[in-house]
Amino acid sequence: MTDEDIWTERVAARYDADSAAMFAPGVLGPAVGFLAARAQGGRALELAVGTGRVALALADRGVPVAGIERSVPMAARLAAKPGADRVPVTIGDMATATAPGRFRLVYLVFNGITNLLTQEAQVACFVNAARHLEPGGAFVCEVFVPQLRRLPPGEVALPFDVSDAHLGFDRYDVVEQRLVSHHYTVEPDGSVTTGRSPHRYVWPAELDLMARIAGMRLTERWADFAEAPFTAESTAHVSVWRTAGRDRVSAPR
Repeated sequence: MTDEDIWTERVAARYDADSAAMFAPGVLGPAVGFLAARAQGGRALELAVGTGRVALALADRGVPVAGIERSVPMAARLAAKPGADRVPVTIGDMATATAPGRFRLVYLVFNGITNLLTQEAQVACFVNAARHLEPGGAFVCEVFVPQLRRLPPGEVALPFDVSDAHLGFDRYDVVEQRLVSHHYTVEPDGSVTTGRSPHRYVWPAELDLMARIAGMRLTERWADFAEAPFTAESTAHVSVWRTAGRDRVSAPR
């Protein structure tokens, strides 16, 4: 399964509606506030910018934003939105593509790092992020924590959403450190549409090592963009790594 098989025109057309919960003010607001603070008045680059959910909102906060996006249909959806002229997009792989200029902040949200299906590609993404950063710049990732504690011995699947309109579950391959998310959605006319997406899940400590390989160091780790403490029970984390450079100053709250 390739990116072209996953991020198709059909998926792009439905993406904003299917992820409507991520546009809610209680979700998007803290994310934009967190990222604007770490940009510290400089430019920001979003890897896997998609349809612009975060980038456009961040631009509305006065942060100059650019993006990298591999899916042409997703980028086209962004380009059709009001204000898209403020978010120039480079078409390419977030692990290798180069956007013009240097940035104070590079960020990758909504589990984007797991869309890279090998450790090699994930490391390359960290290296690419560091290459785009100014000295002392920040790379921010929002990533789920693998829920293997919930996986009973001998079982391979875990549900993450069971409702009248949607069934979603992850099927794990613990040998290859992969999972495939499966979606079954009941449409208004009663028909059922299906979808799936592969991921390489990755632990926080492994991401820290990737950052060190890329010349960055962990400076913050939270359970979410609202800066709740990260604990053993957290199901996700928002982590900040910085390149070497000027003295690191805590971002304003």
